[in-house]
Amino acid sequence: MKTVMLVEDEELILMGIKSIVDWDRLGLELVHMAHDGLEALKLWEERPVDIIVSDIDMPGMNGLELLKEIRKRDDRVRCIILTGYDRFEYAQKAISLDIENYILKPIDEEELEKQLILATKKLEELEKQKIMYIDEKTDWMQFLSGRTKEEEYAYYQETLKLPEKKGTYRAAVMKWTTESVKEKRITDMILAVHGERQELRMVLLLPDCLLLLLEDSENSGEVREYFQNIQDEIESRFDILTFISISPVFRDYRKLPDSYREAMKLQKYLLVDGYGSCVDEEHIQDRKSEDIVIDRELLQKMILKKENEGVFGYIEDLFINNLKRGVSVESLYQMAVHIAMFLQEIKKEYKLENTGKLHDLPDLLDTIYQADDIFGIKALFISEVNGIIQCLHEEKLQYTPVVRQIMEEVDKNYQEDMNLKTLAYKYHMNASYLGQIFQKEVGCSFTQYLSGKKIEMAKELILTTNMKINDIAKEVGYPDTSYFYRKFKQRYGVAPASLREMKKY
Repeated sequence: MKTVMLVEDEELILMGIKSIVDWDRLGLELVHMAHDGLEALKLWEERPVDIIVSDIDMPGMNGLELLKEIRKRDDRVRCIILTGYDRFEYAQKAISLDIENYILKPIDEEELEKQLILATKKLEELEKQKIMYIDEKTDWMQFLSGRTKEEEYAYYQETLKLPEKKGTYRAAVMKWTTESVKEKRITDMILAVHGERQELRMVLLLPDCLLLLLEDSENSGEVREYFQNIQDEIESRFDILTFISISPVFRDYRKLPDSYREAMKLQKYLLVDGYGSCVDEEHIQDRKSEDIVIDRELLQKMILKKENEGVFGYIEDLFINNLKRGVSVESLYQMAVHIAMFLQEIKKEYKLENTGKLHDLPDLLDTIYQADDIFGIKALFISEVNGIIQCLHEEKLQYTPVVRQIMEEVDKNYQEDMNLKTLAYKYHMNASYLGQIFQKEVGCSFTQYLSGKKIEMAKELILTTNMKINDIAKEVGYPDTSYFYRKFKQRYGVAPASLREMKKY
Protein backbone atom coordinates (compact mmCIF):
# COMPACT_ATOMS: atom_id res chain seq x y z
CA MET A 1 0.00 0.00 0.00
CA LYS A 2 1.38 3.40 -1.02
CA THR A 3 1.54 6.16 1.59
CA VAL A 4 0.36 9.78 1.24
CA MET A 5 0.94 13.12 2.97
CA LEU A 6 -1.43 16.13 2.65
CA VAL A 7 -0.02 19.66 3.10
CA GLU A 8 -2.47 22.60 3.28
CA ASP A 9 -2.45 25.68 5.50
CA GLU A 10 -6.26 26.05 5.55
CA GLU A 11 -7.69 23.55 8.06
CA LEU A 12 -11.08 23.38 6.34
CA ILE A 13 -9.57 22.45 2.98
CA LEU A 14 -7.16 19.98 4.63
CA MET A 15 -9.98 18.11 6.35
CA GLY A 16 -12.08 18.32 3.19
CA ILE A 17 -9.42 16.57 1.11
CA LYS A 18 -9.07 13.91 3.80
CA SER A 19 -12.81 13.19 3.68
CA ILE A 20 -13.55 13.31 -0.08
CA VAL A 21 -11.01 10.65 -1.05
CA ASP A 22 -11.72 6.95 -0.50
CA TRP A 23 -8.15 6.10 0.44
CA ASP A 24 -8.73 2.37 1.00
CA ARG A 25 -10.42 1.94 -2.38
CA LEU A 26 -7.41 3.54 -4.08
CA GLY A 27 -5.02 1.32 -2.13
CA LEU A 28 -3.53 4.32 -0.33
CA GLU A 29 -2.76 5.08 3.31
CA LEU A 30 -2.95 8.69 4.54
CA VAL A 31 -0.17 8.88 7.13
CA HIS A 32 0.58 12.62 7.53
CA MET A 33 -1.32 15.92 7.44
CA ALA A 34 0.65 19.18 7.76
CA HIS A 35 -0.23 22.90 7.74
CA ASP A 36 2.98 24.27 6.18
CA GLY A 37 6.16 23.18 4.44
CA LEU A 38 8.37 23.10 7.53
CA GLU A 39 5.95 20.88 9.46
CA ALA A 40 5.59 18.63 6.40
CA LEU A 41 9.35 18.28 6.00
CA LYS A 42 9.72 17.32 9.66
CA LEU A 43 6.96 14.70 9.35
CA TRP A 44 8.45 13.35 6.13
CA GLU A 45 11.85 12.91 7.79
CA GLU A 46 10.20 10.97 10.63
CA ARG A 47 8.41 8.71 8.14
CA PRO A 48 8.88 9.20 4.38
CA VAL A 49 5.85 8.76 2.11
CA ASP A 50 5.37 7.78 -1.53
CA ILE A 51 2.99 10.58 -2.63
CA ILE A 52 2.70 14.21 -1.51
CA VAL A 53 -0.35 16.39 -2.19
CA SER A 54 0.57 19.98 -1.33
CA ASP A 55 -0.74 23.52 -1.63
CA ILE A 56 1.67 26.03 -3.20
CA ASP A 57 0.86 29.20 -1.24
CA MET A 58 1.72 28.59 2.41
CA PRO A 59 3.51 30.67 5.08
CA GLY A 60 7.13 29.86 5.83
CA MET A 61 8.20 27.18 3.37
CA ASN A 62 5.85 27.08 0.38
CA GLY A 63 4.85 23.97 -1.55
CA LEU A 64 7.46 24.25 -4.29
CA GLU A 65 10.25 24.81 -1.75
CA LEU A 66 9.04 21.78 0.23
CA LEU A 67 9.03 19.53 -2.82
CA LYS A 68 12.46 20.78 -3.87
CA GLU A 69 13.84 19.81 -0.44
CA ILE A 70 12.18 16.38 -0.53
CA ARG A 71 13.48 15.78 -4.08
CA LYS A 72 17.02 16.16 -2.68
CA ARG A 73 16.30 13.33 -0.24
CA ASP A 74 14.27 10.97 -2.43
CA ASP A 75 13.94 11.31 -6.19
CA ARG A 76 11.22 8.64 -6.32
CA VAL A 77 8.46 10.56 -4.48
CA ARG A 78 5.47 11.54 -6.64
CA CYS A 79 4.05 15.04 -6.14
CA ILE A 80 0.67 16.70 -6.83
CA ILE A 81 0.35 20.48 -6.41
CA LEU A 82 -2.79 22.39 -5.38
CA THR A 83 -3.19 26.06 -6.35
CA GLY A 84 -5.86 28.72 -6.56
CA TYR A 85 -4.19 30.32 -9.59
CA ASP A 86 -4.07 29.08 -13.16
CA ARG A 87 -0.63 30.53 -13.74
CA PHE A 88 1.86 29.44 -16.36
CA GLU A 89 4.89 30.00 -14.12
CA TYR A 90 3.51 27.45 -11.64
CA ALA A 91 3.24 24.92 -14.43
CA GLN A 92 6.84 25.64 -15.44
CA LYS A 93 8.11 25.18 -11.88
CA ALA A 94 6.07 22.02 -11.50
CA ILE A 95 7.69 20.58 -14.62
CA SER A 96 11.17 21.47 -13.35
CA LEU A 97 10.48 19.54 -10.11
CA ASP A 98 9.05 16.55 -12.01
CA ILE A 99 5.60 17.00 -10.41
CA GLU A 100 2.74 14.82 -11.65
CA ASN A 101 0.30 17.69 -12.15
CA TYR A 102 -1.14 20.79 -10.53
CA ILE A 103 -4.83 20.93 -9.62
CA LEU A 104 -6.83 24.16 -9.45
CA LYS A 105 -8.94 25.01 -6.42
CA PRO A 106 -11.75 24.40 -5.67
CA ILE A 107 -10.61 20.80 -5.83
CA ASP A 108 -12.50 18.43 -8.09
CA GLU A 109 -12.84 15.03 -6.39
CA GLU A 110 -12.58 13.07 -9.65
CA GLU A 111 -9.53 15.00 -10.84
CA LEU A 112 -7.72 14.46 -7.52
CA GLU A 113 -8.48 10.72 -7.56
CA LYS A 114 -7.33 10.54 -11.18
CA GLN A 115 -3.97 12.14 -10.29
CA LEU A 116 -3.53 9.89 -7.24
CA ILE A 117 -4.13 6.83 -9.44
CA LEU A 118 -1.60 8.12 -12.01
CA ALA A 119 0.97 8.71 -9.25
CA THR A 120 0.42 5.18 -7.91
CA LYS A 121 0.85 3.69 -11.38
CA LYS A 122 4.06 5.65 -11.86
CA LEU A 123 5.45 4.23 -8.61
CA GLU A 124 4.50 0.71 -9.69
CA GLU A 125 6.17 1.25 -13.06
CA LEU A 126 9.37 2.37 -11.38
CA GLU A 127 9.38 -0.76 -9.25
CA LYS A 128 8.60 -2.93 -12.25
CA GLN A 129 11.39 -1.38 -14.28
CA LYS A 130 13.87 -2.18 -11.51
CA ILE A 131 15.15 1.37 -11.08
CA MET A 132 16.89 1.55 -7.72
CA TYR A 133 17.40 4.95 -6.07
CA ILE A 134 20.36 4.72 -3.72
CA ASP A 135 23.11 6.83 -2.19
CA GLU A 136 26.67 6.29 -1.00
CA LYS A 137 25.65 5.07 2.45
CA THR A 138 23.51 2.15 1.30
CA ASP A 139 24.33 -1.53 1.02
CA TRP A 140 24.37 -1.13 -2.77
CA MET A 141 27.46 1.07 -2.66
CA GLN A 142 29.04 -1.42 -0.26
CA PHE A 143 28.34 -4.13 -2.81
CA LEU A 144 29.71 -2.18 -5.79
CA SER A 145 32.78 -1.21 -3.78
CA GLY A 146 33.53 -4.90 -3.18
CA ARG A 147 32.96 -4.73 0.57
CA THR A 148 30.00 -7.14 0.76
CA LYS A 149 30.35 -10.73 1.97
CA GLU A 150 29.94 -13.26 -0.83
CA GLU A 151 27.10 -15.05 0.94
CA GLU A 152 25.06 -11.82 0.67
CA TYR A 153 25.44 -11.54 -3.14
CA ALA A 154 22.19 -13.42 -3.75
CA TYR A 155 20.23 -10.38 -2.53
CA TYR A 156 21.62 -8.22 -5.34
CA GLN A 157 21.12 -10.95 -7.90
CA GLU A 158 17.48 -11.17 -6.88
CA THR A 159 17.02 -7.37 -6.82
CA LEU A 160 18.29 -7.05 -10.39
CA LYS A 161 16.36 -10.19 -11.44
CA LEU A 162 19.50 -11.79 -12.85
CA PRO A 163 19.43 -15.51 -13.68
CA GLU A 164 21.44 -17.78 -11.42
CA LYS A 165 23.08 -19.38 -14.44
CA LYS A 166 26.01 -17.56 -15.99
CA GLY A 167 25.18 -15.08 -18.73
CA THR A 168 26.86 -12.36 -20.77
CA TYR A 169 26.82 -8.90 -19.22
CA ARG A 170 28.27 -5.41 -19.57
CA ALA A 171 28.29 -2.74 -16.87
CA ALA A 172 28.18 0.87 -18.00
CA VAL A 173 28.29 4.13 -16.07
CA MET A 174 26.41 7.15 -17.43
CA LYS A 175 27.16 10.67 -16.24
CA TRP A 176 25.62 13.99 -17.15
CA THR A 177 25.85 17.57 -15.98
CA THR A 178 23.60 17.99 -12.95
CA GLU A 179 22.48 21.43 -14.12
CA SER A 180 21.19 20.07 -17.41
CA VAL A 181 18.73 17.56 -15.91
CA LYS A 182 15.99 19.84 -14.64
CA GLU A 183 12.82 18.90 -16.44
CA LYS A 184 12.97 15.11 -16.22
CA ARG A 185 14.96 12.48 -14.40
CA ILE A 186 17.50 10.69 -16.54
CA THR A 187 15.86 7.31 -15.94
CA ASP A 188 12.54 8.62 -17.24
CA MET A 189 14.34 9.91 -20.32
CA ILE A 190 15.90 6.52 -21.03
CA LEU A 191 12.55 4.81 -20.64
CA ALA A 192 10.91 7.43 -22.86
CA VAL A 193 13.40 6.94 -25.72
CA HIS A 194 14.17 3.28 -25.20
CA GLY A 195 11.07 1.73 -23.71
CA GLU A 196 11.05 -1.04 -21.13
CA ARG A 197 13.64 -3.64 -22.12
CA GLN A 198 14.25 -6.85 -20.21
CA GLU A 199 17.96 -6.77 -21.06
CA LEU A 200 18.62 -3.35 -19.46
CA ARG A 201 18.65 -2.65 -15.71
CA MET A 202 19.30 0.76 -14.14
CA VAL A 203 20.59 1.77 -10.71
CA LEU A 204 20.77 5.49 -9.83
CA LEU A 205 23.93 5.81 -7.73
CA LEU A 206 24.40 9.54 -7.26
CA PRO A 207 22.63 12.71 -8.48
CA ASP A 208 24.72 12.61 -11.65
CA CYS A 209 25.68 8.94 -12.02
CA LEU A 210 23.68 5.97 -13.32
CA LEU A 211 24.76 2.32 -13.45
CA LEU A 212 23.44 0.49 -16.52
CA LEU A 213 23.57 -3.30 -16.64
CA LEU A 214 23.15 -4.79 -20.12
CA GLU A 215 22.48 -8.50 -20.68
CA ASP A 216 23.21 -10.55 -23.84
CA SER A 217 26.04 -8.31 -25.02
CA GLU A 218 29.04 -10.15 -26.51
CA ASN A 219 29.99 -7.89 -29.45
CA SER A 220 31.76 -4.67 -28.35
CA GLY A 221 30.72 -2.74 -31.43
CA GLU A 222 27.07 -3.65 -30.98
CA VAL A 223 27.20 -2.72 -27.28
CA ARG A 224 28.70 0.69 -28.03
CA GLU A 225 26.10 1.25 -30.74
CA TYR A 226 23.32 0.25 -28.30
CA PHE A 227 24.39 2.88 -25.77
CA GLN A 228 25.16 5.49 -28.43
CA ASN A 229 21.60 5.14 -29.72
CA ILE A 230 20.30 5.90 -26.22
CA GLN A 231 22.67 8.87 -26.03
CA ASP A 232 21.62 10.24 -29.40
CA GLU A 233 17.92 9.93 -28.60
CA ILE A 234 18.32 11.68 -25.23
CA GLU A 235 20.29 14.48 -26.88
CA SER A 236 17.85 14.99 -29.76
CA ARG A 237 14.65 14.75 -27.69
CA PHE A 238 15.70 16.36 -24.40
CA ASP A 239 18.85 18.34 -25.33
CA ILE A 240 20.81 16.52 -22.61
CA LEU A 241 24.43 15.43 -23.17
CA THR A 242 25.70 12.31 -21.41
CA PHE A 243 28.98 10.41 -21.15
CA ILE A 244 28.98 6.60 -20.97
CA SER A 245 31.89 4.30 -20.09
CA ILE A 246 31.49 0.56 -20.69
CA SER A 247 33.19 -2.34 -18.89
CA PRO A 248 34.54 -5.48 -20.58
CA VAL A 249 32.27 -8.55 -20.76
CA PHE A 250 31.62 -10.50 -17.55
CA ARG A 251 29.66 -13.74 -17.21
CA ASP A 252 28.83 -14.03 -13.51
CA TYR A 253 26.71 -11.45 -11.67
CA ARG A 254 29.15 -11.73 -8.76
CA LYS A 255 31.70 -9.96 -10.96
CA LEU A 256 29.46 -6.88 -11.21
CA PRO A 257 31.46 -4.91 -8.57
CA ASP A 258 34.71 -5.49 -10.50
CA SER A 259 33.06 -4.50 -13.78
CA TYR A 260 31.51 -1.41 -12.21
CA ARG A 261 34.96 -0.31 -11.05
CA GLU A 262 36.37 -0.95 -14.55
CA ALA A 263 33.66 1.26 -16.04
CA MET A 264 34.32 3.95 -13.41
CA LYS A 265 38.04 3.99 -14.30
CA LEU A 266 37.09 4.83 -17.88
CA GLN A 267 35.04 7.80 -16.65
CA LYS A 268 38.26 9.84 -16.51
CA TYR A 269 38.18 9.88 -20.33
CA LEU A 270 35.34 12.37 -20.00
CA LEU A 271 38.25 14.81 -19.65
CA VAL A 272 39.34 14.32 -23.26
CA ASP A 273 36.30 12.95 -25.09
CA GLY A 274 33.71 15.18 -23.40
CA TYR A 275 29.96 14.79 -23.05
CA GLY A 276 28.21 13.11 -25.95
CA SER A 277 30.82 10.31 -26.07
CA CYS A 278 30.71 6.60 -25.34
CA VAL A 279 33.99 4.80 -24.48
CA ASP A 280 35.22 1.28 -23.79
CA GLU A 281 38.66 -0.33 -23.56
CA GLU A 282 38.98 -0.70 -27.33
CA HIS A 283 38.29 3.00 -27.77
CA ILE A 284 41.27 4.07 -25.62
CA GLN A 285 43.86 1.37 -26.29
CA ASP A 286 45.74 3.44 -28.90
CA ARG A 287 46.32 6.42 -26.60
CA LYS A 288 49.99 6.98 -25.74
CA SER A 289 51.43 7.41 -22.26
CA GLU A 290 54.37 9.82 -22.24
CA ASP A 291 55.98 12.73 -20.41
CA ILE A 292 54.86 16.06 -21.88
CA VAL A 293 57.61 18.70 -21.94
CA ILE A 294 56.69 22.15 -20.61
CA ASP A 295 58.87 25.13 -21.59
CA ARG A 296 59.17 26.58 -18.10
CA GLU A 297 61.62 29.29 -19.18
CA LEU A 298 59.28 30.59 -21.88
CA LEU A 299 56.28 30.49 -19.55
CA GLN A 300 58.08 32.38 -16.79
CA LYS A 301 59.37 35.01 -19.21
CA MET A 302 55.89 35.66 -20.56
CA ILE A 303 54.38 35.83 -17.07
CA LEU A 304 57.02 38.26 -15.79
CA LYS A 305 56.62 40.40 -18.91
CA LYS A 306 52.85 40.32 -18.34
CA GLU A 307 52.20 38.81 -21.77
CA ASN A 308 48.76 37.42 -20.94
CA GLU A 309 47.84 36.45 -24.48
CA GLY A 310 51.15 34.68 -25.01
CA VAL A 311 50.71 32.59 -21.85
CA PHE A 312 47.10 31.76 -22.68
CA GLY A 313 48.05 30.75 -26.22
CA TYR A 314 50.88 28.53 -24.97
CA ILE A 315 48.61 26.73 -22.47
CA GLU A 316 45.92 26.33 -25.14
CA ASP A 317 48.45 24.81 -27.57
CA LEU A 318 49.78 22.44 -24.89
CA PHE A 319 46.37 20.91 -24.35
CA ILE A 320 45.05 20.98 -27.91
CA ASN A 321 48.22 19.64 -29.55
CA ASN A 322 48.56 16.77 -27.09
CA LEU A 323 44.89 15.91 -27.46
CA LYS A 324 45.39 15.70 -31.22
CA ARG A 325 48.45 13.50 -30.72
CA GLY A 326 46.32 11.05 -28.74
CA VAL A 327 48.23 11.08 -25.45
CA SER A 328 46.66 9.26 -22.52
CA VAL A 329 44.52 10.92 -19.87
CA GLU A 330 47.17 10.05 -17.28
CA SER A 331 49.75 12.04 -19.27
CA LEU A 332 47.43 15.05 -19.51
CA TYR A 333 46.77 14.96 -15.76
CA GLN A 334 50.52 14.73 -15.11
CA MET A 335 51.12 17.73 -17.37
CA ALA A 336 48.42 19.72 -15.55
CA VAL A 337 49.99 18.89 -12.17
CA HIS A 338 53.40 20.06 -13.42
CA ILE A 339 51.91 23.36 -14.60
CA ALA A 340 50.20 23.82 -11.21
CA MET A 341 53.49 23.17 -9.37
CA PHE A 342 55.35 25.56 -11.67
CA LEU A 343 52.82 28.35 -11.00
CA GLN A 344 53.17 27.66 -7.28
CA GLU A 345 56.95 28.12 -7.54
CA ILE A 346 56.44 31.52 -9.19
CA LYS A 347 54.00 32.58 -6.46
CA LYS A 348 56.49 31.50 -3.81
CA GLU A 349 59.46 33.20 -5.45
CA TYR A 350 57.62 36.51 -5.82
CA LYS A 351 55.91 36.28 -2.41
CA LEU A 352 52.38 36.14 -3.82
CA GLU A 353 51.19 33.17 -1.73
CA ASN A 354 49.39 35.23 0.91
CA THR A 355 47.67 37.79 -1.29
CA GLY A 356 44.32 36.02 -0.83
CA LYS A 357 43.70 36.32 -4.57
CA LEU A 358 45.30 33.09 -5.77
CA HIS A 359 44.75 29.35 -5.21
CA ASP A 360 47.16 27.35 -3.11
CA LEU A 361 48.56 24.12 -4.57
CA PRO A 362 46.05 21.72 -2.91
CA ASP A 363 43.15 23.81 -4.27
CA LEU A 364 44.63 23.77 -7.77
CA LEU A 365 45.09 20.00 -7.68
CA ASP A 366 41.56 19.42 -6.36
CA THR A 367 40.11 21.50 -9.18
CA ILE A 368 42.21 19.65 -11.77
CA TYR A 369 40.99 16.23 -10.65
CA GLN A 370 37.38 17.35 -10.34
CA ALA A 371 37.24 19.02 -13.77
CA ASP A 372 34.75 17.51 -16.23
CA ASP A 373 36.86 18.30 -19.26
CA ILE A 374 40.05 19.86 -20.62
CA PHE A 375 38.33 23.23 -20.97
CA GLY A 376 37.76 23.38 -17.22
CA ILE A 377 41.47 22.81 -16.53
CA LYS A 378 42.50 25.35 -19.17
CA ALA A 379 40.13 27.91 -17.67
CA LEU A 380 41.64 27.26 -14.22
CA PHE A 381 45.19 27.93 -15.43
CA ILE A 382 44.22 30.99 -17.46
CA SER A 383 42.46 32.45 -14.42
CA GLU A 384 45.43 31.66 -12.15
CA VAL A 385 48.00 33.15 -14.56
CA ASN A 386 45.83 36.23 -14.95
CA GLY A 387 45.74 36.54 -11.16
CA ILE A 388 49.53 36.18 -10.87
CA ILE A 389 50.14 38.85 -13.52
CA GLN A 390 47.63 41.16 -11.83
CA CYS A 391 49.33 40.67 -8.44
CA LEU A 392 52.75 41.37 -9.97
CA HIS A 393 51.33 44.53 -11.55
CA GLU A 394 49.69 45.66 -8.30
CA GLU A 395 52.95 45.10 -6.46
CA LYS A 396 54.65 47.65 -8.70
CA LEU A 397 51.80 50.17 -8.45
CA GLN A 398 53.10 51.08 -4.98
CA TYR A 399 56.12 52.72 -6.65
CA THR A 400 56.27 56.15 -8.26
CA PRO A 401 55.87 56.10 -12.07
CA VAL A 402 59.56 56.68 -12.83
CA VAL A 403 60.74 53.91 -10.45
CA ARG A 404 58.12 51.57 -11.89
CA GLN A 405 59.32 52.36 -15.43
CA ILE A 406 62.92 51.64 -14.46
CA MET A 407 61.98 48.31 -12.83
CA GLU A 408 60.04 47.29 -15.94
CA GLU A 409 62.96 48.25 -18.16
CA VAL A 410 65.29 46.11 -16.05
CA ASP A 411 62.84 43.19 -16.23
CA LYS A 412 62.82 43.39 -20.03
CA ASN A 413 66.43 44.34 -20.79
CA TYR A 414 68.44 43.07 -17.79
CA GLN A 415 71.05 41.44 -20.07
CA GLU A 416 72.01 44.77 -21.64
CA ASP A 417 74.69 47.12 -20.33
CA MET A 418 72.59 49.66 -18.43
CA ASN A 419 73.31 51.98 -15.53
CA LEU A 420 71.51 54.61 -13.50
CA LYS A 421 73.25 57.48 -15.26
CA THR A 422 71.92 56.54 -18.73
CA LEU A 423 68.44 55.89 -17.33
CA ALA A 424 68.43 59.25 -15.51
CA TYR A 425 69.31 60.94 -18.80
CA LYS A 426 66.52 59.02 -20.56
CA TYR A 427 63.92 60.11 -17.99
CA HIS A 428 65.28 63.68 -17.68
CA MET A 429 66.28 63.34 -14.04
CA ASN A 430 69.32 63.92 -11.90
CA ALA A 431 71.15 60.57 -11.49
CA SER A 432 71.92 61.12 -7.80
CA TYR A 433 68.30 62.07 -7.00
CA LEU A 434 66.95 59.12 -9.02
CA GLY A 435 69.28 56.78 -7.11
CA GLN A 436 67.97 58.10 -3.78
CA ILE A 437 64.32 57.64 -4.83
CA PHE A 438 65.01 54.11 -6.10
CA GLN A 439 66.84 53.11 -2.90
CA LYS A 440 64.07 54.53 -0.72
CA GLU A 441 61.17 52.85 -2.56
CA VAL A 442 62.69 49.50 -3.56
CA GLY A 443 64.91 48.97 -0.53
CA CYS A 444 68.13 48.39 -2.47
CA SER A 445 70.33 50.30 -4.89
CA PHE A 446 69.73 50.22 -8.62
CA THR A 447 72.95 48.22 -9.09
CA GLN A 448 71.82 45.62 -6.53
CA TYR A 449 68.39 45.35 -8.19
CA LEU A 450 69.91 44.87 -11.66
CA SER A 451 72.41 42.31 -10.36
CA GLY A 452 69.66 40.43 -8.54
CA LYS A 453 67.56 40.24 -11.72
CA LYS A 454 70.52 38.92 -13.75
CA ILE A 455 71.33 36.25 -11.16
CA GLU A 456 67.66 35.31 -10.82
CA MET A 457 67.33 34.74 -14.58
CA ALA A 458 70.63 32.84 -14.62
CA LYS A 459 69.27 30.49 -11.97
CA GLU A 460 66.21 29.83 -14.14
CA LEU A 461 68.39 28.99 -17.15
CA ILE A 462 70.58 26.68 -15.06
CA LEU A 463 67.57 24.72 -13.82
CA THR A 464 65.57 24.59 -17.06
CA THR A 465 68.17 24.33 -19.86
CA ASN A 466 71.35 22.43 -20.74
CA MET A 467 73.28 25.60 -21.62
CA LYS A 468 76.88 25.80 -20.44
CA ILE A 469 77.41 27.93 -17.34
CA ASN A 470 79.77 30.28 -19.23
CA ASP A 471 77.15 30.80 -21.94
CA ILE A 472 74.48 31.48 -19.31
CA ALA A 473 76.70 34.13 -17.70
CA LYS A 474 77.04 35.92 -21.04
CA GLU A 475 73.34 35.46 -21.81
CA VAL A 476 72.28 37.37 -18.69
CA GLY A 477 74.87 40.11 -19.15
CA TYR A 478 78.03 38.94 -17.30
CA PRO A 479 80.96 38.80 -19.78
CA ASP A 480 83.32 38.17 -16.83
CA THR A 481 82.54 34.56 -15.84
CA SER A 482 84.57 34.68 -12.62
CA TYR A 483 82.61 37.72 -11.43
CA PHE A 484 79.36 35.92 -12.30
CA TYR A 485 80.40 32.86 -10.24
CA ARG A 486 81.15 35.12 -7.26
CA LYS A 487 77.83 36.98 -7.45
CA PHE A 488 75.87 33.75 -7.92
CA LYS A 489 77.40 32.03 -4.90
CA GLN A 490 76.92 35.20 -2.86
CA ARG A 491 73.16 35.15 -3.71
CA TYR A 492 72.37 31.41 -3.47
CA GLY A 493 75.16 29.99 -1.32
CA VAL A 494 76.24 27.43 -3.94
CA ALA A 495 78.12 27.52 -7.24
CA PRO A 496 76.04 27.43 -10.46
CA ALA A 497 77.21 23.92 -11.40
CA SER A 498 76.42 22.63 -7.90
CA LEU A 499 72.87 23.97 -8.16
CA ARG A 500 72.38 22.10 -11.43
CA GLU A 501 73.67 18.88 -9.84
CA MET A 502 71.31 19.33 -6.89
CA LYS A 503 68.38 19.48 -9.31
CA LYS A 504 69.04 15.86 -10.34
CA TYR A 505 68.23 14.69 -6.84
